Amino acid sequence: MLQLAGLPIYYENPIGRLYEHPDGYAIVDYKAGPRQLSTYQAFLNHLENLLKSRGWNKMLANQRLLSPFTDEERVWIREQWLVVSHALQREMIAAVLLPDDVFARLGMNQLMHEAREGALVYRVFNSAQEAAAWLLKVA
Repeated sequence: MLQLAGLPIYYENPIGRLYEHPDGYAIVDYKAGPRQLSTYQAFLNHLENLLKSRGWNKMLANQRLLSPFTDEERVWIREQWLVVSHALQREMIAAVLLPDDVFARLGMNQLMHEAREGALVYRVFNSAQEAAAWLLKVA
């Protein structure tokens, strides 16, 4: 179970909530349901702003309720967000709790394989506790 009570919410919209974890990483907690591309783009842009403002490069992404990516979302993430946003000058490190929806899970795996090498280091977890422990170990 992901423990979010008491953590500061950095941003929220219909896509989900972004939390600031005191151990130095963002928590991306996705909501269920369909997404509008512009709302999704705003959500990820706020994630980028949070990471840059704190000097962080780590996140725990709770994608359990995430519905499958649209082709438009997948292209935007791969060709824009993962490329342009990583003017962070460091690899992005993500601990991912995969979606319950099998099609969303397959789409996420495809997107991660298509992502540019060096832009994103990620590991998949079934447990939020294991994901958080891994984030604390990686540099």
